[in-house]
Amino acid sequence: MRKLFILAMLCLLISTNSKAQANKKDLSSYLILDSLLIPTQDGAQLSALVVRKKGADEKQAAILSFTIYARLTDINKAIEAADKGYVGVVAYTRGKKNSPGKAVPYEYDGQDARAVIDWISKQPWSNQKVAMYGGSYNGFTQWAATKKLHPALKTIVTSASAAPGIDVPMTNNVPMNFLFPWTYYTTNNKLLDNTEYSNSKQWNDLDDKWFAVGTPYPTLDSLMGRPKNEVFRRWLAHPSYDSYWQAMIPYQQDFAQIDIPILSTTGYYDGGQIGEMYYYREHLKYRPNTAHYLIIGPYGHFGAQGYPDSVYNGYKIDPVAQIPIHDIIYQWFDYILKGGKKPEILKDKINYQVMGSNQWYHAPSLKAMSNDSLVLYLSNQRLGNEHKLSLKKPLKEAFVNQTIDFKDRSDKHSYFWQRNISYDTLYHNGVMFLSDPLKNDVTLTNKFTGQIKAMINKKDMDYSVVLFEHTPEGKYFYLSYFMGRASYAENPSQRKLLTPGKKESIPFSNTYISAKKLSKGSQIVILVNINKSASEQINYGTGRDVNLESIKDAKEPLIVRWYNDSYIKLPILK
Repeated sequence: MRKLFILAMLCLLISTNSKAQANKKDLSSYLILDSLLIPTQDGAQLSALVVRKKGADEKQAAILSFTIYARLTDINKAIEAADKGYVGVVAYTRGKKNSPGKAVPYEYDGQDARAVIDWISKQPWSNQKVAMYGGSYNGFTQWAATKKLHPALKTIVTSASAAPGIDVPMTNNVPMNFLFPWTYYTTNNKLLDNTEYSNSKQWNDLDDKWFAVGTPYPTLDSLMGRPKNEVFRRWLAHPSYDSYWQAMIPYQQDFAQIDIPILSTTGYYDGGQIGEMYYYREHLKYRPNTAHYLIIGPYGHFGAQGYPDSVYNGYKIDPVAQIPIHDIIYQWFDYILKGGKKPEILKDKINYQVMGSNQWYHAPSLKAMSNDSLVLYLSNQRLGNEHKLSLKKPLKEAFVNQTIDFKDRSDKHSYFWQRNISYDTLYHNGVMFLSDPLKNDVTLTNKFTGQIKAMINKKDMDYSVVLFEHTPEGKYFYLSYFMGRASYAENPSQRKLLTPGKKESIPFSNTYISAKKLSKGSQIVILVNINKSASEQINYGTGRDVNLESIKDAKEPLIVRWYNDSYIKLPILK
């Protein structure tokens, strides 16, 4: 959960600053309805606020933000929309703000957002055009609304979007702890429980306690001395990407009927990139010629939604990458809803900034981002304490051994390196592979993929593959990673256990896009490891429901053979 608290404090800071701005705003020139309740077909009532500019006699398009993050400062979003010639609307997940009942994340947001859109379209001030925007959870609600597209919804701008069942509360079928405190943050009261959420000691202590005692994962609530967390436990009851998750957002052929123009934004270091890119790929898969644009650069979760930091986790981003994404969002609205000029940066469907080049690149598709690839094999050849990452496919089978004792809680094994972007040294207990120095500059331009060939003595494992550039100056530059459950490698909806003592082929592809100019003389670095940390569920490898496993199931250590015909594939642009 330690990853959570930087985000939590940023949220609090943003909220405080917005409130200060609101207090200075002269509201006399606006028509404000801030206590609306919008009925749904199943009898719920949704809290909403509407802001219009006085004197706006013509019917107008509405800009809608649908969110679970209920704050007193939300009126600022609606005022901004009104100032830009729209009607500003903010509506909330059922159970939030003035809505009666208990808030339930994710499950009703699609149908409820459509109810709000329908209500907007029937108002006397509406021109029957609605646009939505927002990031993270607010990106999810837009996609949820498109599962059954309302004719008044004309465009969405989704940023860093959560995709329930895909990247939250689990990534590649591995549940992560940081969503546990988030459930209290968003459901404890009608607004947000900032005091609870920002109590870093409470959550870090819980992580450490759970890791030390090794009880089953769903017991996080009881370890705190609290009643069962029904939301969290309901999520855990669906470890596969099953109908429970599929009902929340567009699934397969649902994407084919989404015929509105869309702008998506995300970042190489955005924790929401997996979700945002899931929507993008699926939309283009089922509706290939759709007007769906993407902006992606060296941004974190918040920068990808609004105004990127000039320095992110110690990395100074190229000047050309420092674009006002929030302003571009409103340029997009003017383009779609008012016939204005298309945002200048959107020169093609894919618009991406290559780190280290100070240039934007543009491509008609994700596939066209690269025109070649580097395939590197995880050799067993020793290089001191590391092993070689080889361009040559091995002629003879060999392997590197790794042993993980889940009973031993004196050490932890983690995939997470995004606390910084650049490192002097990589302190790790995984297996490191290094390539020969690059003979020329190489431009990495998409997500890396690969196939692990491994044999284990258990029936499952959660593993990670982390990608770095080792620069000629001796720095380790963090690029991307994969983390997932081996038994779901072929299909996130269907678990297929590994056979102990059998060499298995385990493909991986759901990694983070990155784009960087890799310098001549740099080395490609791969870190392979097994998950054993206090930040996500521990898979003990019995083959049973991992929710039922505990440290009692650790028994003999996990022994992994990483075979030398395992490989990674780096997409490059020549």
